[in-house]
Amino acid sequence: MDVIKDILTFLADNVFGQVPILIGLITLIGLILQRKRFEDVFAGALRATIGVVILFIGVEVFTGGLTSFQTVLASAMGTTPPKSDNTLAEFLTDQGGTIALVITVAFLVHVLVVRLFPAARYLYLTGHLMFWISTVTVASLVTIAPGADQLTLVLCGAGFVAAYWTLQPLWMRPLMRRVMPDDRFGYAHTSSLACLITGYAARPLGSREKHDTERLKLPRQLSFFKDVNVSTALIISVIMLVAVAFADGGVVNEAAAEMDAKLSPWVWALLVALRFAGGIAILLFGVRMFLAEIVPAFKGFSDRVIPGTRPALDAPTVFPVAPTAVMVGFVASTAVFLVCLGVFAGAGWFTLAPPMIMLFFVGGAAGLFGNVVSGWRGAVLGGVITGLILAVGQAVTWGLYETTAPELATLADPDWYAIAWLLEAADPVIGDRSVWLVPAVALAATVVTLLLLGRADKRREARGDAAPEEGGPEKGGRAPAKA
Repeated sequence: MDVIKDILTFLADNVFGQVPILIGLITLIGLILQRKRFEDVFAGALRATIGVVILFIGVEVFTGGLTSFQTVLASAMGTTPPKSDNTLAEFLTDQGGTIALVITVAFLVHVLVVRLFPAARYLYLTGHLMFWISTVTVASLVTIAPGADQLTLVLCGAGFVAAYWTLQPLWMRPLMRRVMPDDRFGYAHTSSLACLITGYAARPLGSREKHDTERLKLPRQLSFFKDVNVSTALIISVIMLVAVAFADGGVVNEAAAEMDAKLSPWVWALLVALRFAGGIAILLFGVRMFLAEIVPAFKGFSDRVIPGTRPALDAPTVFPVAPTAVMVGFVASTAVFLVCLGVFAGAGWFTLAPPMIMLFFVGGAAGLFGNVVSGWRGAVLGGVITGLILAVGQAVTWGLYETTAPELATLADPDWYAIAWLLEAADPVIGDRSVWLVPAVALAATVVTLLLLGRADKRREARGDAAPEEGGPEKGGRAPAKA
């Protein structure tokens, strides 16, 4: 038993927890299954791995200054993030082994479900979110069943997480068909709740054809805004400079000194903004590089291992489709969150901590999906919805994790909040002995959903219908054969 546990933990820590390695291995195996030549297999796997590394370098570059900016912004708003006796670091020290086992067992269950049910379609491959979803799930299970042993937490958590990984790309599929009509890959990100709400709420606001952010007509003097790098640098610079102007001088100087002790706070603000824009450019380059390898390579899995399957990938993989919409969503979500921060602080309800990284990825994704439905109006709405969800979710979820890892509330994406409160709602009927209902209900719901989708597929094939129109309210049409 210890040997099996060690193997599963090793896989979680060194394969599923290391996204470049995971993507590189899948690309390698996919190309081998297609019987490509050695040089093509080697080069393709290496390019995919390097592409993911470049993507993460981009993330590190543009988030490098955001943590300090978050502190400066809180100072400018006159707020102090909440404190707790328990920390995420302590929780990971205590439950890290359990979380690692949940990741590995859940992925094996997920692969089995996708293999058995063709309607599942997508294999979830966003490695870092595999870790966070497992962490949120374990924290929730510990909260509602504090007496559960490790084996119970692993099996119950794995069943629930496997169900989420299987279903999440499916409920995003109608919107993804608007973004990727050829269905080359699915969407695997914990922003899906905000994106889904945006997609439906944006329908009455117009059409993408008339209001697409990427086709906006601007006066000649403002035409530079069409360059996403320039517009990003300009917008973030303005936000940074305003924050520095109103923040406590000591806080700003300390943040600037982390970059260079001789640096002026105003120059630091500009450099952070420029790094942000540069980081996004690097990120998008990395996305294009690894997508060019992983998508065709995955055909080996689709043809020989898990027929008809596509990879479900991280949010940045769709950002190149409409980078302006991403920025619109980010700015709108940040503005709404800051308004909520002021309102909550003024009312004495809760002191919010600006989650800049989540505001960018979730707000940007919701803005993009809003744009494919109704153009810039949908992009703005996506940002508004994101800002509200992250603000309210943070305020109401902090206390829920107070005995485990309250920082999860401030680091969260919308789906984390949904998982936390879904499991909390089950608390009245779930005890240490009944916690097995969690994976049982989740997996049963998954199987029923996949059976219904599979039946709809067969009816459509029998009628000889074409694939559902992109973005329509489909209920399970089989995707095109090509990946």
